[in-house]
Order: sequence, then structure tokens, then C-alpha cells
Amino acid sequence: MSASSTDFVLKVQGISKRFGGLQALQSVDMQVKPGEFHAIIGPNGAGKSTFFNTLTGLLKADEGNIWFDGRNVTGLAPHRLTRLGMGRTFQITRVFHGMSVLENVQVALSAHAHQSWQCWMAAAGQHVVRAKELLERVGLAAQWARTARTLAHGDQKRLELAIALAGQPKLLLLDEPTAGMAAQERLESIQLVHQVAMQLGISCVFTEHDMAVVFAVASRITVLHQGKVLAVGLPQEVRASAVVQQVYLGEPVSADGQPVPHG
Repeated sequence: MSASSTDFVLKVQGISKRFGGLQALQSVDMQVKPGEFHAIIGPNGAGKSTFFNTLTGLLKADEGNIWFDGRNVTGLAPHRLTRLGMGRTFQITRVFHGMSVLENVQVALSAHAHQSWQCWMAAAGQHVVRAKELLERVGLAAQWARTARTLAHGDQKRLELAIALAGQPKLLLLDEPTAGMAAQERLESIQLVHQVAMQLGISCVFTEHDMAVVFAVASRITVLHQGKVLAVGLPQEVRASAVVQQVYLGEPVSADGQPVPHG
């Protein structure tokens, strides 16, 4: 283990990934300090999804190392990373649509406690108080009895966040957390995640295509382009970077993440 890896909740060093003749990632480095809200951005084909799936164990890197919470976790399976405190949400929401909102969180809490769910009815009374506390935290307390499939898309994202929180993560990895939402809903959703993370002391890494969302909450940004790190820095540094504007954003952006009109 590198001595410096203990200074970061997540430290990525020299990660590379190939798919046949395609070099999807090339020597990617990234560091996330405790409490950071770290965004990964880049144009289509930049390698964001490959990098994200490598971080969360869905893909194995060809080269490089990943340290999480001071431990080398390179190549560990997703369920082992979850046990260590790495939570994840997905671009396509993953909840149990046939269960109630409360039951979804109960299942997650029981899984975290290593309890068997072979018989749902026998376990239906478990973790009710804690499940409702998590639903309160994400703004779903009043909807605990509803079937998950009846929730609006944004509320399903809130439920997925509550499920992730049930695992008591030290680090949350959010894959396009505002995908499919209207502009105002996107900002409200990411601000909720940011607020919860700050309250609980959870570090976050997220991918996002909406620059207004990124600049609203990110404390640090890594920009990928063609599988390589193009830039890394504070939001104002990335916003001011001429190479980022040219390669990714296409044009200058204002403080709220909106394009600056020409002329």
C-alpha cells in the first residue's frame, strides 16, 4: 500500500483498460479526499462509464491500482466493495418495483446485517424504525407504504439513495444521478444528495453530463477525454480552462454552468 493512499478515501493510480484494440482508459489517476463531492465529466466516448465500472468492480483494470479507505481493492468484486463501505447508484434506477418503498429499504438493511430474506413474511418487521429514518432523510417518509413502481422517476432515485445509505457507505459512487429528470428537478435532486452526504460525512464521486448540476455541487472535477485525464481541479479552474472549453464544453460557460452566448 502506498503511504499516501491513507490521505484519501479513494486513490486511483495508473488505471488502464482495453477492449480488444480499443484503449478505453490510459493511465488514469484520481484522488478523492474525505468529504469531497468529486465529479467525473467528459464527452461521449471519453471513458467515464468504463472508469466508473472499474472503480466499482464491474470491470477489472488491465493495469493500475485502486485504494479505498487505505486498502488496495484492485480487482475486488462489487459485493466485497459494498461490504467495505463503497455504495453505488446506477443511471437506470435499480429498486424492487413490486415491493413497497419501506420494504425496499428493509431488504437493504437486512442484507447489510447479513440476515436471510428467504422468507419475506418472517422478516417483514425487521428494521422498520431505521428504514423510516432513512426515508425521512431522503424526503420519502410520507410515501413509505407505496409500491416502488408507482413512484415518480425522481422519487425512485431518492429511494435508490436510501437503499445505498442502508449500507452505511463511506463513499458513494453515483452514475448519472439526475438522468431522465427535468432541469429544476436535476438541481433539487443533486442538492439533496449533497446535503445528505455532508450531514453523514460521506464522500461522493459522480458522473454527470449537465454542467449546471456539476458546478452547483462539485468540490473537485476530473475531466476525461479519449480515455485520459484532460484536466483536474476546482470547479472554477475547470470552468476557466481553455482546453476543457474547446474539447468538452465546446464554448465558455458562466458561473452557473450555462453556455455564454457568442457576440
